[in-house]
Amino acid sequence: MTLILPAPAKLNLFLHIIGRRRDGYHLLQTVFQLLDHGDELRFDSDAGGAITLDAQLPGVPVEDNLVYRAALALQRFSATPLGARIRLVKRLPSGAGLGGGSSDAATTLLGLNKVWNLGLDLHQLAAIGLQLGADVPVFVHGHSAWAEGVGDQLVTLELPECWYLVLYPGCRVDTGEIFSHRELTRNDLAITIRAFLEAGGRNSCQSVVEALYPEVGKARQWLDNFAPAQMTGTGSCLFARFDSQSAARRVLDSVPGQWEGFVASGVNVSPAHTALAESS
Repeated sequence: MTLILPAPAKLNLFLHIIGRRRDGYHLLQTVFQLLDHGDELRFDSDAGGAITLDAQLPGVPVEDNLVYRAALALQRFSATPLGARIRLVKRLPSGAGLGGGSSDAATTLLGLNKVWNLGLDLHQLAAIGLQLGADVPVFVHGHSAWAEGVGDQLVTLELPECWYLVLYPGCRVDTGEIFSHRELTRNDLAITIRAFLEAGGRNSCQSVVEALYPEVGKARQWLDNFAPAQMTGTGSCLFARFDSQSAARRVLDSVPGQWEGFVASGVNVSPAHTALAESS
């Protein structure tokens, strides 16, 4: 069986860090907005039991790729004798705050669950995904959501439809470097979902990232000329919201040559879930 699925990007519409656990993990509040743009994966079952990955990512060992790790974790959990040939078409930059690796892992869990006919439910898949990264469960569950804890405590949200211009300033941000930085604010006041929907929120990591990666600040200031711009997650990408695709594309057409960008629609249901439903 061959199955092709998207692995959508996400935006953090805000990110507040409200504390830190004894094990070093940060406690946060955020909203995950899924997008209709991202990577793509192709899955073919392998009766021989081997897992192979064609990712075309120079310098990244296959064993370190979250796609391979997710496939191996699912194979071990389910004790299936089957393997898989997987091809990853990478469109999202790494270290950009778009959740590319986590989304790839989640789509791998969803895709192989179907290709291998395992019948696991989303809660089981999300539990496997959480071992790979805190952002994986939201992609497994496949819906835009409010998140707390380390990002794994999810409440489904229905967010208004709109268009986003996402700007990539060409640098990769190290999440570990940001979360361990002494200047990072870790005592934001907790807010409610209602408070976010009424007034929004900020990104607690943005000032630290802009101090360490000046190009991020330059890109944000440029995008601010067209609409309020904000950083997503702990990555380098900036985003701004527009009421129409045409308005966002007009700004995209004027992006300075040293930067890259794309326009995408915010969606509530993951394109991976939509594609899975259509393949049934």
